[in-house]
Order: sequence, then C-alpha cells, then structure tokens
Amino acid sequence: MKMTEKERLDMFCYQCSQTVRGAGCTVRGVCGKEATIARLQDNLLIATKGMAAYLYHARELGYTDSEIDAFLERVLYSTFTNVNFDAEDFVRLAVECGEMNLRTMKLLKKAHIETYGEPEPTKVHTGTVKGRGIIATGHGLKALEELLKQTEGAGINVYTHSELLPAHGYPGLKKYKHLVGNLGISWRDQKKLFSEYPVAILGTSNCVLIPKEDYRERMFTTGPARLPGVQHISRYDYAPVIKKAESLPELEEKPGNVVLTTGFSTSAVLLLKDKIKELVNEGKIRHFFLVGGCDSPLKKMEYYREFVQRLPQDTLILTLGCGKFRFNDLNLGNIEGMPRLLDLGQCNDSIVAIDIAIALAEVFGVGINELPLTIVLSWMEQKAVAVLWSLLALGIKGIYLGPILPAWVDDDILKVLRENYDLRPISNPEDDIKQILSE
Repeated sequence: MKMTEKERLDMFCYQCSQTVRGAGCTVRGVCGKEATIARLQDNLLIATKGMAAYLYHARELGYTDSEIDAFLERVLYSTFTNVNFDAEDFVRLAVECGEMNLRTMKLLKKAHIETYGEPEPTKVHTGTVKGRGIIATGHGLKALEELLKQTEGAGINVYTHSELLPAHGYPGLKKYKHLVGNLGISWRDQKKLFSEYPVAILGTSNCVLIPKEDYRERMFTTGPARLPGVQHISRYDYAPVIKKAESLPELEEKPGNVVLTTGFSTSAVLLLKDKIKELVNEGKIRHFFLVGGCDSPLKKMEYYREFVQRLPQDTLILTLGCGKFRFNDLNLGNIEGMPRLLDLGQCNDSIVAIDIAIALAEVFGVGINELPLTIVLSWMEQKAVAVLWSLLALGIKGIYLGPILPAWVDDDILKVLRENYDLRPISNPEDDIKQILSE
C-alpha cells in the first residue's frame, strides 16, 4: 500500500529522553531540530556506515588510515543531540564523507591488489562441477582466501555467489583450481539458490538473508555476519564448514547457460585507451554508460535490464556492484573486438570506474563532465549512498538514480541535489536514453 503524504513522517528521532511522549519526534524535534536536519543526519549516518564496511575489509588485510578513523569520530559526534543544527554544514559533511569514502575505496583497492594482484579479465563458469561443494557469498575476499587455502586438496569445489564474483579476476585467488565458478545472481536469490544446491554455505559479510529451515544447518557465517540458528566461524577456522561439505552428496556436472567475464581493472581498461580514443574519433563509440550499483527486489529494478537492452550498438557499458546481475547474462556483442560490457567488479570498485573516467578525460583533454559518459546508478543500501556522495564530491553531474529515491530525501534535499548536481531520478528507459543521447 502506497503511503500518502499525510501518513509520511517528516522525520523520526528517538535518540534522547526529550522525544514527544517518550516515543519519538516525527514533525519537529523538541530540541529544535528541523525535519530536514534530521534527514541530513540520517543520510550522513547511512553513508558513514557504508564507508565503515569498506574500511572493515581493508583492516582485515592489515590496511588502516588514521585520518579516516578521525573523520568517523567527528561525523558521528555531529549527529548527537544538541550538537549541530546547521543544514548547510551537514551538506558539507556529506560531501566530505564522499571524499573520505574515495580515500577508503582507494585504501581497500590497494589492499586487494597488493594482497591478491591486480584483477585481469577472466571468464567464469556458472554451472556445477561433479563433486562436493561450498558456496561463499558476501564481500570478504580474505574470508574466501582462507577457505580456499583450507579446502585445497580436499576434493571440495568452491563456488562464489553474488558479490564474490569479482574474486575470480584476482591472480592470487583464481590460482586455486578448485575455485570453479559462480552460482546464482545477486543476494536476492539466496533462499532459492541455497535450497537448490546441497552444499555447505559460508556468508562472509553483509547481504546475507535469514535462512530457510531446509538449509539452515548447512549454513555458516564469518566476519561481521551473524544469523539466528547459524553457526558462526571465528578466526577463519573452517573445519566445521569442510566437515559439513564432506557429509553432503556430490553435485552433478551441469554446465551453466552463460559464461560471465569479470576482472576489468583500471590497468586492463586503460591498456585499451588508444583503441577507445580511435573508436570515439571514428564515431564507432558514441557514448559511455556506467550502469551499476545495488540490486534490490523492487519491480522497478527491471528498468536496468531494459535500459541496457535498449542502448544502441555504438555505446559502451561499464558495470559494477551486484546490480549487474540484472543484465550481465546478456550477449551485447563487441565494438571492433572490444566487449561492449565491461565488468569492473563490486561496489567498492567504483574507485576503478572513477580512475578510468579521470584517465579518459585526460586522453580527450576535457573535464569529466564533458566526457560522453552518463552514470545510471541503482541503490539499495548504505554503501551505495557512500558511493553516490563520492561521485558528487568529485563534482560529477547528471547522475541518474533509482529504482526509487532514498527515503531520507525530502523536497528541500532533492532541490539541493538537483540544483547543485543535476541529480535525476530515473523515469523509463526509452525516455531516459533519448534524453541522454540528445544532450
């Protein structure tokens, strides 16, 4: 049921004892906080949560940054009761959060490359190999590495799911021959997928769902992930996971319907920069699109598949995040031998897309906003909000955002985003493509 404007809360805050009737302030804070301030605080908290997830995975690999830590302290303190009532300052803090998230994504990318090597384009099978198996899901490359080490030579095949698809592009991970493929699509298919395959399952980070009873006893979590009734693994000791996998029946050999390609790193794409410039100058590439972000179960997410399907053949598509599972099974062909769809990795690999855009701007001698490039983002959770503010912090304009606007965006905030950054909510694929290519 759609919420009416009358039913929609202007704000909701219950972080102190002053709240109305001890339940929560929903129109204006008893402390004097206006609704827009409350929403800007919510935005800041959401974005910093996303940044903290990237920072956690960098710390797993031994990489830290005291300046990022200090920013997190300062920004969290700013949302306390009776500390900051300045809307303009909260917009500035959001932009600074975007800058700090850029720094965090660079730190995590450095950690991944120095630990596992720079990703390289790699074909990934989507079917099963005969034998027992373990499916690993989430974002934890460190957790996956430890699993691969402990299962090497054990006669157990390891499959990635969803956010761990990019692992196949890293030389330090794909060297394990029993890392055999990727099963399923994004996080939203877990309950169906995990019920279908009689294997052990390891959740390594966020994007885990409350399990169904038919697979709860063969699911495990590690790192920050916890699920009710599911055994948690600490310190990467996967003996219980391996024991469970060994007790389950073998999977049959069953090839998948598609072969995915991932691992287009900054270096891999920039090796093609002269070719790209030539194709642009010859009119064979008219426009670049970055289509990616989070997947979500909303029906309006169908927009992204239709959008990509409708793009003309003289366009090149970069993608990242689990939103790519809406269309990465499509055969989009190539332009003069160059694949039209380039999978850069997971959401933290937004820094790769940014580095590529900056490098292409230098190649063509223009600013980023003068490139024939349009960003079409899908968002679901906190990390996507952090990435959005990183893009805005770089001054990138004309971003299309969907499938819906974040709930913390009210008319005042949307006005600022439109006026300062030309942020555009998606409409329908046909009209949006027509508008983009006519500008």
